[in-house]
Amino acid sequence: QVQLVESGGGLVQAGGSLRLSCAASGRSFSNYAMGWFRQAPGKDREFVAAHTWTGGTTYFANYAGCVKGRFTISRDNSKNTVYLQMNSLKPEDTAVYYCAAGGGAPRNRPSYEYWGQGAQVTVSP
Repeated sequence: QVQLVESGGGLVQAGGSLRLSCAASGRSFSNYAMGWFRQAPGKDREFVAAHTWTGGTTYFANYAGCVKGRFTISRDNSKNTVYLQMNSLKPEDTAVYYCAAGGGAPRNRPSYEYWGQGAQVTVSP
């Protein structure tokens, strides 16, 4: 049974940093896209970042425009874990952050097969 478990959320002041982790179990995702999405209250779940396997040991990272330059997605295949390093956080980054795995179209939410339970990130002004 596949499980994705997020950790690392919390409360931080604007300008601060947090690192989210997503540990996968049940299968390896080294050859698949892994992504992060977020959902703020009253809003749709939106794409944040994705880490896509492009062959061999090469991966491609892509980001939503609103986080590019501030967030970094990475993975450790030996731990079957994907990370989201979030720097220069803003109050508008406040949301529940979800890890997803297995996406055929990395920016496309419905293309992901597996989802974590979510981690709350709150950024105070």
